[in-house]
Order: sequence, then structure tokens, then C-alpha cells
Amino acid sequence: MYRYIFFDLDGTLTDPREGITKSVQYALGRMGIVEEDLTKLEPFIGPPLLSSFMEYYHFSAERAREAVEYYREYFSVTGVLQNLLLDGVPELLAALKAHGKVIATASSKPEPFVRQILAHFQVDSYFDYICGGSMDESRINKEDVIEELIRRMELPKEEWNRILMVGDRRHDVEGAAHFGIPCLGLSIGFAAEGELEKAGAVAIVGSMEEVGAYILGKDVSDMDREGQTRQHE
Repeated sequence: MYRYIFFDLDGTLTDPREGITKSVQYALGRMGIVEEDLTKLEPFIGPPLLSSFMEYYHFSAERAREAVEYYREYFSVTGVLQNLLLDGVPELLAALKAHGKVIATASSKPEPFVRQILAHFQVDSYFDYICGGSMDESRINKEDVIEELIRRMELPKEEWNRILMVGDRRHDVEGAAHFGIPCLGLSIGFAAEGELEKAGAVAIVGSMEEVGAYILGKDVSDMDREGQTRQHE
């Protein structure tokens, strides 16, 4: 049913908790705000940074942009690799490729960081397209990222019904819905309880195996074995 699989990154393919929260903590410190409890900063994982600083700390747009710059001082050097690849991601991506799926990222994280993270975990080769946000903040909302991805892929509108978004926050669901694209919610990410249901996720799963089963209707281990068999044929 689905040919094009768009993946969010943070909370969907990776656990960026340490790097993002420590980068936010650093930025707040530069703004004169001390926050010792990193768990309070987890809502920053997923949404665009600019809007998060404005929402959670009531910064003006100007102060939020300043905070984003401080965030990147830490993140670009240290925080970008304070990250973990979620269990089963390489197996899932290999299985999807073996079944002819076109795989892409649609992340609000600036694209250079998306590319760096995927290369660090040695999974970048599975992706046909890597699309992220822009460093100048002109492309940070999920719908803008998806629009840019569709443009790069040159997908005609009649093909949009073959796209599936996979993400862990309401922003993924709502951004995809802007184009009539369904979003598969991943409950092991950073959504609050009930967030994905309320946003209208087409279904909610709790592992990479379940993502694979939803897309292909098979167990990931079976799909991986099929992929290996095809490679040897």
C-alpha cells in the first residue's frame, strides 16, 4: 500500500535525550536561567526549537533566536553525538529497502545535523532522500519540511496516497495531515500520554518490529531473512 516512507528522526529513529536536553540547559544558562532538572527539558525533543523556547520559557521571537544560537554552540560540538540509535532501526531499514520502499527523513532538525547523525550510526545509506530543517529557521515546521521533501522527490499529487509518515509527536501527525498523508505514531518516543491519539495518528505502535509489521504485514525478523536471501540470489 505504501511505497514512500517518511521518518522523523528524534524519538523515532534515535534517542537524542541527553544531547538535546543538555544543549537546552546550556542555552538557558547563557540566557541567565538555571535549570538543573533535565527531565523538564524533554518537551524540547521533537518540535522546532524556536517555538519551544517561546512556548516553554515565554521568550520573545528575538530572545528565542538568541537561545537557538546558544543551543547550537553546544549541540554542534558535543550534543549532536550524545545520541543513541533505537533498537531494531538498521533491521527495519534493511527490510524496507529489500521490499523496494523509498525511504526518506522528514525532520525539523537542521539538515546538516540529520546527515551527520545518520552517518555516525552508519544508516545513511538506507535513505534515498535526507531532508531536514534549515539552519536559518526558514524551514522548521514539519509541514514545511514535508513540502520540501515532496518537492525534491518530484512526487506528483496522485502519488501522495502512497506516502506514510512515521513519527513520535503530534507535530509529525499534524504536518503529514496537512498533505492528506497518514502518520504512524511511535509510542516509545517523547509524546505525552494521549498526544498521538488526539492528533489523529492512523495507528500507534511501540517498536521497530511493529513499524515493519504495519508497513509490510510481516515480522521484521522474517523480512530481514528475506532480504538476506535476495542478496544471495
